[in-house]
Amino acid sequence: MVLYARSWKNFSRDFAARRMMSKVVLFLAFVVAGIVWASMIRIALYSDTWACQSPLSCFSVIWSSRCSKTSNFPDMTKGYAPKPRKRCPIPFAKDPQGLDHSKVRRTPDQLVKGLSYIMEDEPDVNSGWQSLPPFGGGGQKRWFERGESLKLNTTMKVKVHCGFTRSSDAGMTVADMRYVKGCKYVVASGIFNPYSIIHQPTNVSVHSRKLFCFVMLVDEKILSLLKYRETVEEDIHGGLWAGIWRLIPLKHLPYNETRRNEEISKLLIHRLVPQAQYSIWVSSKMVLVADPLLILERYLWREGHSFAISQHGYHHSIYEEANASKRRKKYSRPRIDAQMKVYQSEGLEPWSTKKRVISDVPETSIIIREHTMMNNLFSCLWFNEVHLFTPLDQLSFGYVAHRLGESFKYFMFPFCEFNSLFELHSHSSDRFEMRFGGEINVA
Repeated sequence: MVLYARSWKNFSRDFAARRMMSKVVLFLAFVVAGIVWASMIRIALYSDTWACQSPLSCFSVIWSSRCSKTSNFPDMTKGYAPKPRKRCPIPFAKDPQGLDHSKVRRTPDQLVKGLSYIMEDEPDVNSGWQSLPPFGGGGQKRWFERGESLKLNTTMKVKVHCGFTRSSDAGMTVADMRYVKGCKYVVASGIFNPYSIIHQPTNVSVHSRKLFCFVMLVDEKILSLLKYRETVEEDIHGGLWAGIWRLIPLKHLPYNETRRNEEISKLLIHRLVPQAQYSIWVSSKMVLVADPLLILERYLWREGHSFAISQHGYHHSIYEEANASKRRKKYSRPRIDAQMKVYQSEGLEPWSTKKRVISDVPETSIIIREHTMMNNLFSCLWFNEVHLFTPLDQLSFGYVAHRLGESFKYFMFPFCEFNSLFELHSHSSDRFEMRFGGEINVA
């Protein structure tokens, strides 16, 4: 009996061991099969890539259908290739030298007869920037002021919040203030991201080089970085230059977010360069490949526009753009949702073909404008929305345009023309470090 019990115990132990061993073998078989399957897929993709890039013509013939330009097969050496940007020809004038800008008539200020800025709004003692709180603060008074600033009456004089309150120099040096006072035609950009690189515009005529001020706005930390990693020269007046760009540092910027600080250079050009009559704002990730005088003639003067901006490449409704921004994690979801709820409660309906505008969502990497009082007011109100809610300016453009109604007129040109104006260079830390080497430290 005892012998039977021992044999049963040994049998049970051996059975458990064999069962465990079979599970281990099965698991290893699955792992090996998975590795083999993944290797086969990778080999197949690499064979596609190698065949398409092979100098041997026989492979090109065999794989011709896969090697076509319209193929969706990835280049394994570079990752999945993006779709080519759709471009279309722009009907520019033939020669900028033949354009007489002095004969262009300025747009009259029919509705807004005077525009002034609130200067006594308890500015930050260190910076002089307006103390309008972000969304969720400030109480009823702030919301009342915001609502009143968006109402227009005939032949009115307007006083609004517009960025900084102390003065209109934003902490510029004396040399820079003296320089911008002479700027009537401006191409402006801004670098507040340590991974950005200064791109020199191309195809700029000698006439435009003399006529336009090319202003690159930076903060003090970025200026120190650019001095180390770019060729920055100083003129006899103390001005700093990087190629065609005049570098103008802004001191004590109010935000810790680079995107919000960039909005200052984008939306407050009329305050930073108060004598400007026309400006073209260009994102720092873009290389302008068209003459700026031809741009003004094409998008403003030819058809009598005073504000021009590109259509967005994908969306027409700001609610669509908000959902896309949340999917791509461009900003805090609760902040985006709160902004959309406010706009919806204040009567902004989703875009439809029944609206007077072709889209509520622009591509804000370029803004072409004449500095009329109405356009300056729009820029102030647009900046205030960015200040209150999120730095995603594409969400607030359509709302401010909706509130101003027919009083604010603008021209939205096709997105394919936008693609033809620029060469795109994405902000990339890897590319920056590959070019200059070492780690980035702007502290």
